[in-house]
Amino acid sequence: MPERQDERNTASAVYIHGHHESVLRSHGRRRAADSAAYLLPSLEPHHRILDIGCGPGSITADLAALVPHGRVTGLDAAPGVLATARATARERGVSNTDFTVGDVRALDFPDGSFDVVHAHQVLQYLDDPVAALREMRRVCRPGGIVAVRDVVYTAMTWYPRVPGLEDWQRLYVDVARAGGGEPDAGSRLLSWARRAGLTDVTATAGAWCWTGAEQRAWWSGLWADRTRSDPYARHAIEGGHTDRAGLEAIAAAWHEWGRHEDAWFSVLHGELLCRVN
Repeated sequence: MPERQDERNTASAVYIHGHHESVLRSHGRRRAADSAAYLLPSLEPHHRILDIGCGPGSITADLAALVPHGRVTGLDAAPGVLATARATARERGVSNTDFTVGDVRALDFPDGSFDVVHAHQVLQYLDDPVAALREMRRVCRPGGIVAVRDVVYTAMTWYPRVPGLEDWQRLYVDVARAGGGEPDAGSRLLSWARRAGLTDVTATAGAWCWTGAEQRAWWSGLWADRTRSDPYARHAIEGGHTDRAGLEAIAAAWHEWGRHEDAWFSVLHGELLCRVN
């Protein structure tokens, strides 16, 4: 697939998933161990952390438990999801958290406010990820860390090769790019960081893997529901990328994949640890 680094949609990007139950079902299952393992060895008990795009707070609460003498601020552009994030923190018994509405492109914090600025699966949805990284760098203290992790959709792979899932992958990439985002953000992170002026950068990769009866049922059911649900379904249809029958066929393909006892699905992520100079 051709490189689109300089061909991004210049319109303001949209969050094509929204906060449908199936989306929160996915985000709420994430933990620091499976989504921020590359960052965890760098954390210290006193650190002040900004968790951008915190969603329902499942990663945020884990980070707070790892910095018992510090504090974690969860930030999200969607006010509604923050009630879930606050409930997650209460349920986990962490009190060193606070949550606020904000925009990564214009963070309402003074320069150098945080020891760590973290964003998991955020840059892929932005029309200007380089500007976002500059802003993340601004609110991170000298010597602190900007940490980002994003998926590479075209590098996802699975078995068995149910044909409808190839349709899903192509459709998702088309809808995401039409919305102004970059679904292969994980492979662009290093380039974006350098353009943002971050020079002390460690680039790695990580993966999720879904297999076994419980995991394949959860993953396939999740994506079948997300494919049918607004706002993703609306963007797909109104953008002329598919029709309702096409979405239903893709959802059926997800369920077919999930019925295979030997089903396996892997998701590749790019990761960056950027030390602020």
